[in-house]
Amino acid sequence: MRIGALADATGVSPRLLRYYEEQGLLRPVRRPNGYRAYAETDVATVGRIRALLAAGLPTAVIGRVLHCVHDDGERLVTTGCPGVLDRLRQEHIRMEATITQLRAAQRALDTLLTPPPSPPAAPGEDP
Repeated sequence: MRIGALADATGVSPRLLRYYEEQGLLRPVRRPNGYRAYAETDVATVGRIRALLAAGLPTAVIGRVLHCVHDDGERLVTTGCPGVLDRLRQEHIRMEATITQLRAAQRALDTLLTPPPSPPAAPGEDP
């Protein structure tokens, strides 16, 4: 199938599909006329790529684990690729650290956004 058909089948723009190709996530066959030819299986591959992106993984990591991730009908599962679970755990730890940093930044911003308390009224003044 051509890139437009894959875009229609996946809901992903042709521009983004070309980016996935640049990142090595998709490998269409090039026809003699230069057009890309995608396989039917690329529809599922794009679905896995989107799910891994939604999980917060960068494309560099997706490129290393994509061949080990499969759809079991309800969710993505990893197969017996050595090291893939360790790599995903490392990404999980990285994300937790980022979340901790973002929460600290959010607390600092909350402090800046909270107005200071009003000074107490002097004796004889209306509050």
